[in-house]
Amino acid sequence: MPTVELVCDPRLEETVRAAWDRLAAAGLPSLARNTHPTNRPHLTMASVDRFPPGAAERLADLFDAALPLPVHLGRVEVLDGSAPLVWLVRPDPRLTALHEAVDEVLTPAGGRNPWHAPGRWIPHLSLALRFRHHDRRLARVLAGADRPSGEFVAARSYDGDTRTVSPLGAAS
Repeated sequence: MPTVELVCDPRLEETVRAAWDRLAAAGLPSLARNTHPTNRPHLTMASVDRFPPGAAERLADLFDAALPLPVHLGRVEVLDGSAPLVWLVRPDPRLTALHEAVDEVLTPAGGRNPWHAPGRWIPHLSLALRFRHHDRRLARVLAGADRPSGEFVAARSYDGDTRTVSPLGAAS
């Protein structure tokens, strides 16, 4: 199942990785424990069973035109569903428009994740998976009270079956 993801500039990536490390050091769930070389802070925009013909090229064109894109993080929260601990991304009109354009490119694809549909999508950077709600306050303290900013500088696709990454546009 390939995804469409935006990746952070080095400074913002380091800020998120530092939060992962603080969570892990406190004995809490954390993506710091995922040591696979493809694991890095990212914003998932979509996931599908497979890209329709020509979609990768169309997505690359979108990202080459749109990136870099400013990003401002909001509060740390536990999402419903699989209960990931996330740093919410404050959506701005450019990010929302890019997300809608990605969705349009992938409209013919099967197996689209409904969590990524426009109007339902909650943009975020994941900090931990399967997080316990009662640890949320401590996680907020450990992640930091700051609301960091940076840029999304590249796009990629992650294939969960092969655990490989393919660039989709801009610098990766």
